[in-house]
Amino acid sequence: MQFRYDINGLRAFAVIAVVMFHFAPPSLPGGFAGVDVFFVISGFLMTSIIFRGIEQEKFSLTRFYFARANRIVPALALLCATLLILGWFYLLPADYETLGKHSAAAVTFVSNIVFWQEAGYFDAASHKKWLLHTWSLAVEWQFYLLYPLLLVGLKKVMSFANLKRAVVAGTLVGLGFSIYASSKWPESSYFLITTRAWEMMAGGIVYLYPWSLSDRTARLTSLSGIALIVISYVLYHDGMPWPGYAALLPVLGTMMVINANVQSSWLTNNAPFQAIGKWSYSIYLWHWPVVVFGYQFDIAYWWVPGTVLSLALGFLSYRYVESVKWLKVDNIKAVLQVRPVWMAAAMVIAGVLIMYGNGITSRLSPQVQQAVASADTSPLREQCHIDEYQSPDTACTIGDTDASWAVFGDSHTVELSYALAQKVSQSGESVRQYSFSGCPPSLLQENGTSRCTKWYKEVFEKLTNNDNIKHVVMGHRFSWTLFGDHLATYPDVPAEDNPERTARILESFDASVKQMAQAGKQVYILLPFPEIRDDVTTLITRARAKGADVANIVGTTPDYYARRNATVLAHLNSANYPENVTLIDAKRAFCDNNTCLAVENGKSLYFDSNHPSVYGAAKVVDLLPVSGRQ
Repeated sequence: MQFRYDINGLRAFAVIAVVMFHFAPPSLPGGFAGVDVFFVISGFLMTSIIFRGIEQEKFSLTRFYFARANRIVPALALLCATLLILGWFYLLPADYETLGKHSAAAVTFVSNIVFWQEAGYFDAASHKKWLLHTWSLAVEWQFYLLYPLLLVGLKKVMSFANLKRAVVAGTLVGLGFSIYASSKWPESSYFLITTRAWEMMAGGIVYLYPWSLSDRTARLTSLSGIALIVISYVLYHDGMPWPGYAALLPVLGTMMVINANVQSSWLTNNAPFQAIGKWSYSIYLWHWPVVVFGYQFDIAYWWVPGTVLSLALGFLSYRYVESVKWLKVDNIKAVLQVRPVWMAAAMVIAGVLIMYGNGITSRLSPQVQQAVASADTSPLREQCHIDEYQSPDTACTIGDTDASWAVFGDSHTVELSYALAQKVSQSGESVRQYSFSGCPPSLLQENGTSRCTKWYKEVFEKLTNNDNIKHVVMGHRFSWTLFGDHLATYPDVPAEDNPERTARILESFDASVKQMAQAGKQVYILLPFPEIRDDVTTLITRARAKGADVANIVGTTPDYYARRNATVLAHLNSANYPENVTLIDAKRAFCDNNTCLAVENGKSLYFDSNHPSVYGAAKVVDLLPVSGRQ
């Protein structure tokens, strides 16, 4: 097959879109569809190789697999090695352990499965995963592995014409399943080959059933295809079920451009696009770690130097790694003599050693080790905290006696429950923990309004009817409940866009407090914990990389705290609660007049960006009047 300038230009269209989306999502909200363009191109090229080999009766699975390994593995292995070396010096143990795991998964082409099991592609946590983008390489490799096996096997039982028809049938079935799965199982449909294979087979259809077009019609088809791709980049967004039916737009657009086979289009065959197209694989490999670096170290306007750096690294990787002849397939004598194989094996070994070495804590200074170790959760979090309905009868009592204290709320009360139990145990008391992730005040809501409405009401009834419980601590992350997470907008705060919902939630909370107090309980309301500007481990990483003091790290400011929590603070401070209700200003455990700390005297006050560590929770417990109670 002669060099296709149109396909090379399409690669540039795809990688530019992905890079723009990752560096500055608002600039091209559907840029993630560039990956789908890559899939169609791969399917076209692989189908052409396989069918020409089968038709000429000289197709070799061994040659095919090692040719793909030679194309993909060396640059990928170099990227993994570079990140593991840099991570040794800059990453904290948990992040380095994760990088080791992801490196091993990337070079064995199972990272799509690993990332599917961990979280969503568009989650905030994605910017802590240096190799997240390798999921698409895993999908392609799995296709490369299975597709020729299936075609070679089918060729033994059907004619060449029927084999071509089988590819069309498989594409249509795959598309139908993708549409269904994308709405029913959005996470798995994004990452797994079962919902992506149809896109690659769609590229194969173009090779198997090319359209015969006049020059004028071909140019119009090519322009129309590019328009469809660009429309998907501009109009789509990451909140859409994907790939599903929406992916038809970039897939059909790519099919149209490839089939048109226009080699002289100024849109695809221009010097910049031809260069970027040649470097596209290496640009794709290197750009995401560059994006993560900017997020990790909070570099302003990173998209400008980051984009330039991605292009430069892509060029260097193409010139000095991709273009080097790593393998001569004709001379394969043993698998261990194939360089991509032992390069991948080296990365697997290194990744596994780092993973099972828990990130090699010994790399760190004692001061950093203390800060990291203290960013801990309650040892009873997994056992006593719930994320879906369980009967309140299964709730944990922390201590050896009937509980006289109860903690009631969402995940922000988990570590506080543990710290409180440690404190009151000195006077022979115990704590009953009732905590449900993301649970808003729900007493006045109808069952089914939220995941926890039924649970909330049942807990409330148990508490008010339990004469042994004398003291109830109530806490919620109101800012998240009312306005969502803070990291995407920090240091700005979102405007209140649903005052009626806010009023309903606060009214429900007031009813809970007043009825709890009327039942004779001493009620303590936790005012919100300060939310810091990033995960505490990320702040420690930045301080360490800059050579700054890691013993005392600023997390946010009292001004941000006041702005972020203005609505709930105004409400709680002006509420007419009974005398046996006390507001506990949790901010005092974290802030002075000028700063709110994330790390204090070498100990982390948080374990992420908003939940207190056990140490931070203990400082809040010190604000409660628990000393000497019987």
